[in-house]
Amino acid sequence: MAEEKRQFQAEVGKLLDIVVHSLYSNKEIFLRELISNASDSCDRLRYAALTQPELVADGAEFRIRLIPDSAAGTLTIADNGFGLDHDDLINNLGTIAKSGTAEFLSRLTGDARKDVSLIGQFGVGFYSAFMVADRVSVTTRKAGDDKAWRWESDGKGEFTVTPVEAADRGAAITLHLREDAKEFLEPIRLKSVVKRYSDHIAIPVLLKEGETEDSITSASALWTRAKSEITPEQYQEFYHHVAHAFDEPWAVLHNKAEGAIEYTNLLFVPKSKPFDLFNPDRKQHVKLYVRRVFITDDCEELLPPYLRFVRGIVDSQDLPLNVSREMLQHNPVLAKIRSGLVKRVLGELKKRAEAEDGDYATFWDSFGAVLKEGLYEDFERREDILELCRFRSTTQDGWVSLADYLGRMKDGQDAIYTITGDDIAALRKSPQLEGFAAKGVEVLLLTDPIDEFWVSAVSAYKDKPFRSVAAAGADLAKVQAAEGDERPKAEEAPADEVTALIAAVKLALGDKVKDVRASERLTESAVCLVADEGEMSLHLEKLLRAHRQVEAERPRILEINPRHGLIKGLAHRVKEGGTDDAVEDFAALLFDQARILEGEPPADPAAFARRLTAVMERSV
Repeated sequence: MAEEKRQFQAEVGKLLDIVVHSLYSNKEIFLRELISNASDSCDRLRYAALTQPELVADGAEFRIRLIPDSAAGTLTIADNGFGLDHDDLINNLGTIAKSGTAEFLSRLTGDARKDVSLIGQFGVGFYSAFMVADRVSVTTRKAGDDKAWRWESDGKGEFTVTPVEAADRGAAITLHLREDAKEFLEPIRLKSVVKRYSDHIAIPVLLKEGETEDSITSASALWTRAKSEITPEQYQEFYHHVAHAFDEPWAVLHNKAEGAIEYTNLLFVPKSKPFDLFNPDRKQHVKLYVRRVFITDDCEELLPPYLRFVRGIVDSQDLPLNVSREMLQHNPVLAKIRSGLVKRVLGELKKRAEAEDGDYATFWDSFGAVLKEGLYEDFERREDILELCRFRSTTQDGWVSLADYLGRMKDGQDAIYTITGDDIAALRKSPQLEGFAAKGVEVLLLTDPIDEFWVSAVSAYKDKPFRSVAAAGADLAKVQAAEGDERPKAEEAPADEVTALIAAVKLALGDKVKDVRASERLTESAVCLVADEGEMSLHLEKLLRAHRQVEAERPRILEINPRHGLIKGLAHRVKEGGTDDAVEDFAALLFDQARILEGEPPADPAAFARRLTAVMERSV
C-alpha cells in the first residue's frame, strides 16, 4: 500500500490551531499527556492479555521509554502497549469520533490557556505534542497484528499514513522539536518533568542516556502507597492524569476498605465543571482496577449517575481478574463497593458543607444541579442528599440550606414554598411572589431543570411539604407575619363589581383560560397565571414543549388583583355599563400580559399589537 495523504477533520484542525498557537506557558505538560496515553495503552493490553495471552507473546513486561536524540533534534516516547492499526491511526489521530464533540467544541473560547485544558480533558491530549514540535510521527504496530504503520503530520491541515516494514508492538511517537523546545532533549530536564508529573504511573518510565536505559519513576501505583507518604502535589498530578484535567481537585478521598470486602479508592471531586457533565449518557469516570490491573473506565455500576462528577480509581481485591462486562452488571461485590463509595462521597460532602470556611459554595456552584438528580433517583439516600442541597431564596443572599429555611418559617406556615423558572433575576420579579413578600415569607428560587422533577418525587422535608407558590395563594391567609413585616393592603374593589368583572373576563377569554378568580397573592401586579392544585407547573410544561414531550398548551387559571387600580376601574366599568369591545380588549391584554410575565409570547402577537394600539389611542 502506498502513502495515503488525508485532511484533518475540521474539528481537529481547530484543535491544532489552538495548540500550535497556544500561549500556554507550561509547555512541559505535553510530556505528561503522552506518557499518560502510553500508560493507558499498556493498561488496556495487560487486561486484554488475561483472556488472549497470545497478544503479549513478544513480551509481557510493560514499559515506557524516552529517547532523546540531540543530533536529530528529536524526542521519542515509546511504549509496548496495545498500539494502533491503519484504521485506528485515521480515526484516533485524524478525527474526533466520539460523543460530546459538539459540546466540547462549543466550550472552546479562543482563550488558549483555557482551551488547552479542555483538549486534555476531552481525551485528545496527543495533540499537545504540537506545542513543542513542528513535525510529529507515530510508528506503531497493534498487538496481535503483523502489519506496521507510520502516521506523520506537521499539524497544518494534513497527515500521511504509510506502511512500514516492521515495528515493535505498541507506539513510538517521535517529536521533531522546535528550536524553543530543545530543552526537552536534556536528560536532567526530562527527569524533573517526569518526576513531577508522572511518578505515580505504575508502568516504569525509562530514560535512554547513551547506551544505557534507567528507570526514572518509582513505578508503583500511587493509590497503593500510604497516605502519609503522598504529598498534596502528587495527589494533584495523579488527579491531572486520571481526570485529564488542569485544575486543582476540590476534594481528595483516599481510603482502604478492609474486612469482608477489600478495595482501595482514590477519588477526586474537581473544582470546576468537566465539559461533558450534562451529556445525555451521564457516564461516570472512575476507573476500575483489580489487584492493580486495569479493567475498565466505563463501569457504570461503580457510582450512580448523580455522582458522575467524581474522578479517580477503585482497586478491588475481591473481583476476579477476568471479570467480564456482563459479570460486572450484577456482581454483589461491586454492589457493596458502590454502596461504600457513595457513603464516602456523601460523607465528605457533608463534612465540607458543615465547615465554616464557605468553600462548599464552590462545589455547589459547579455540581449542585447534578447532585440534585439523586433526590429523584436515589430513594435510600434522599434525606442525606437533601441535607447537602443549597438554594437561592427571596429573603437571603447566597446559598441557603433547608434547615436554615425551616428556622425562618413564619407562624402558621406549614409548607416550604418554591418557584421554578429559567432565571433567578426573572423569578425575583414574578408577580406570584408578591403576596409572600408582603408577609415576609421566604420562597426558594429553583432554576435547574431537575428541580421540576425532584420536588414532586421528594414531597417533604422534616414533615414540611414542598409547595409551589403558583398553587399556594390561598395558604397566605393562614400565615402570621411578624410584627412590622406585613405590608398594608390597598382597598379592594367591591365584591359585586369583582364578580361582574370575573364573569366578563371569562366570557371574553373563553377556553383560553381554565378559570378566572380573585387573587390572594397579588399586591402590585394586576394579573398572573397560575396552575391548579396538582397540575403540571407552567415552567415544566414549557420545558416539555421544548423537547416535544407535550404538544398543546393547557389552559391555566388567570388571577386578577382586586386591589389594583386598573382592575378596580375595569370592575366598576363592567358593573355600570356591561361588556363592550373595549372591555374585551382589556381582558385579552391582561391575559397576554400574564403570559409575558411567565416568559411566554402573547397568544396572538398581531392581535396583541392591534389591541394595545387601540387602548393607547383611546387614552390620548
